[in-house]
Amino acid sequence: MILISIFVLSMIGAVLVVSSFSQLKVIAQNGSDEEKGEKNVKVVTGGHGSGYGSIDTSGDVIDSMNETVSTTDIDPMKYLREFNYGRVSTDENGTTVREYTVIAQDKSLEVSPGVFFDMWTFNGTVPGPTIRATEGDTVRINFLNNGSHTHTMHFHGKHSSEMDGVFDVIAPGGKFVYEFTAEPYGVFPYHCHVQPLEEHIQRGLYGVFIVDPKDTERPPADEMVMVMNGYDTDFDTENNFYSVNGISNYYMHEPIEIEKDRLVRVYLVNMLEFDQINNFHLHANMFNLTRSGTSLTPHELTDVVTMSQGERGILEFSYKDPGPYLFHAHKTEFAEKGWVGTLLVKDSKTQPDAAALNKGEKSPHPAEINNNTTSYATEKIKSNSSNLEGGSNHLAGQSI
Repeated sequence: MILISIFVLSMIGAVLVVSSFSQLKVIAQNGSDEEKGEKNVKVVTGGHGSGYGSIDTSGDVIDSMNETVSTTDIDPMKYLREFNYGRVSTDENGTTVREYTVIAQDKSLEVSPGVFFDMWTFNGTVPGPTIRATEGDTVRINFLNNGSHTHTMHFHGKHSSEMDGVFDVIAPGGKFVYEFTAEPYGVFPYHCHVQPLEEHIQRGLYGVFIVDPKDTERPPADEMVMVMNGYDTDFDTENNFYSVNGISNYYMHEPIEIEKDRLVRVYLVNMLEFDQINNFHLHANMFNLTRSGTSLTPHELTDVVTMSQGERGILEFSYKDPGPYLFHAHKTEFAEKGWVGTLLVKDSKTQPDAAALNKGEKSPHPAEINNNTTSYATEKIKSNSSNLEGGSNHLAGQSI
């Protein structure tokens, strides 16, 4: 009887603990953290992936269940059209050299409204910066690891084994210089390549590398980058949220403004972990698809492209009629969990948003995509016309 009583009391206690945790709004946390005696010093146990034991750190490790999380550093609208060309110089052979600084660091970031997740980042955001060069340029990456785990940078494309970011892992506090020739032209992902690889990628260590053709420029266009990703916030190897460019449902709150009849070029990359495929569907239109961006001639005309992890392509299209148009994953689960957005086509950059919206449906958020997690008021949509002016370069000596 005594043993039974103890067992019953233990079960009641467990239920009370689970019940109290269920009242918390923030559901993501950094593995399991165990407090030590000193403030800001913790024993951190790795998440669902294997390969990590416990580590001691005095850094900024945030327990999202109990402490104040940082403000979001993910800005999908800024990321969309921001291209980083680095600090430019010329070597003794007349070759253009583009130099960048990339820093790996741990940050707690908002990945869906009200949901924060402890990320491993390149330069403090997810995805990492879009690195851009021209075919034949020398690319020099000054990589610093300020994170709590070993990391590397692995670029897709052509380079030597020493620059592949696989065998030489960089410990916390370490530095490494990656240097290679940008080739061939196209669009490529870069990401950390340390085991367990799924942990490092799903935590946010990836970005886009664009190499422009040297001899033939692509036609002028409103260029943007879209990275498809997801987040496993409860560490069961299944994604809880999906997004393009870092925050679920963001482009439903903040439609991407484009001009009628203007060519749009999307550099699309899939970095989704755990799910075998991801895809992109454009409403009421078709796009020319160039897989990997390694050709100047499109491979097909379509309105849906499906990719496995690491696959990418260039999508080119234009709209002839103003109004709001959806784009989203044509995997319904992904769309319902955040991978959905709106393009707002305007007669001109100065046309009021309300006028453009009234050209089409009254709401850019139809019922079949509604996941009942957020609400949208079209009359409150902000104007982002200033973002149409192409990519941004960085001043000499400035880190990307």
